[in-house]
Amino acid sequence: MYRIGQGIDFHKLVEGQEFWLGGILIPHTKGALGHSDADVLLHAICDALLGALSLGDIGQHFPDTDAAYKGIDSKVLLAKSYHLVCERGYRLVNVDSTILLQAPKIRKYVDEMRQTIADILSVSADDVSIKATTTEQLSFVGREEGIVATANVLLMKTN
Repeated sequence: MYRIGQGIDFHKLVEGQEFWLGGILIPHTKGALGHSDADVLLHAICDALLGALSLGDIGQHFPDTDAAYKGIDSKVLLAKSYHLVCERGYRLVNVDSTILLQAPKIRKYVDEMRQTIADILSVSADDVSIKATTTEQLSFVGREEGIVATANVLLMKTN
């Protein structure tokens, strides 16, 4: 049996914040603002994993009203989300994701992000796709006011 999940996350970009994306710190003058480290890509993958099994969303499991999650590394949230999936007898087949971001260009970081995510999800980096696009300077993304990530996952029943 297979299950498909889709996730999306948005965060505002602000000066002086660290910029975490795909589990790695990327040098940039702006970073995403959020209760955790605001890693939109990992948050979108969490929502896709949870959604595939009708387990709610990241805010339900890790609410921004809970001080325990203040500043938390989103790699921890991804691991916890995947643990919920594995507890139900599923494993990840693959992830396909897209990041909408005007700047910085992230191509040189994609392989490291893929490997970081693959390590957390116990798959090969070949099973993790990360694409990026600008919005051609349109919308809040194009004005460098925010970042968006989408993710789709395929899960397979293992027992």
